[in-house]
Amino acid sequence: MVSAVFHPPFEGPAKPPKSLKMVPGVARHAAAANDATAAAVAAPKTPSPSNSKPAFNWSELMLKVLPPLFGLGLLVTVWAVVSATTKGDIPSPWATLQQAISVFSDPFYKKGPNDQGVGWNVLSSLQRVGIGFGMAAAVGIPLGFMIGRFTFLSRMFNPLISLLRPVSPLAWLPIGLLVFKGANPAAIWTIFICSIWPMIINTAVGVQRVPSDYMNVARVLNLSEWKIISKILFPAVLPYMLTGVRLAVGTAWLVIVAAEMLTGGVGIGFWIWDEWNNLNVKNIIVAIFVIGGVGLLLEFALIKLATAFTFEEVKS
Repeated sequence: MVSAVFHPPFEGPAKPPKSLKMVPGVARHAAAANDATAAAVAAPKTPSPSNSKPAFNWSELMLKVLPPLFGLGLLVTVWAVVSATTKGDIPSPWATLQQAISVFSDPFYKKGPNDQGVGWNVLSSLQRVGIGFGMAAAVGIPLGFMIGRFTFLSRMFNPLISLLRPVSPLAWLPIGLLVFKGANPAAIWTIFICSIWPMIINTAVGVQRVPSDYMNVARVLNLSEWKIISKILFPAVLPYMLTGVRLAVGTAWLVIVAAEMLTGGVGIGFWIWDEWNNLNVKNIIVAIFVIGGVGLLLEFALIKLATAFTFEEVKS
């Protein structure tokens, strides 16, 4: 007789009795089936995809959207109160909005050398800023590398930078008019001399803060000066350099408005002064928002550029 063997439940897979001999192939199949059954019992239940979808975070959206809206609302409210208390000397937000729609309906008209749309004036100002800023970057960034790299140059230029950097931008304008004999080159010169300081200082500080271990490795490997600058200094200094570029662009856009008010010609600063001579306060307020919007776009573009070329820890 063959005795039946019973096992209690959940006691693991049944083992064949010693008295019975199993065929090897059958034994392998039985062991595989037992392993699969045990794995199925032990495997945790995974939630369905529909249940794992995170809920939309409305509170985070409100924290991002509501504060700017409240800020704009506060500005419009204060503006409306000031307009009401001055009895219309300061145009109301609604009247300024209507004037802005009229101005931007044809921003690129030309009725003469001194009567052009706001679009041409903004482009002329951006052209001067681009030329002056480009010249400042071409001179300031290499000079900052040299000042930060060599102690002798740092001690030589530090007093000059400390002396000239606090000078008002408009103080350089008469020097430009005297030297270049023209309003447009004088405005570009003013942008150049005021934009160069942030790039020199930030680049030099970045070079001086490079870890000494990097430079020791460069000496051990006997790297050339070009290799040190291109392979060690430039990647380490890039965040500081881009910060100087951002500050320089903001300074350049700030200076060009004041310079164009004094020099005349085509530009957003001249447009503001011309509208003041015509007592058109609405256009002056529109120009203020145009200047702020263009500056905001320049800042946003440079932030994106800095984020793309900066290490992850600096991005945060």
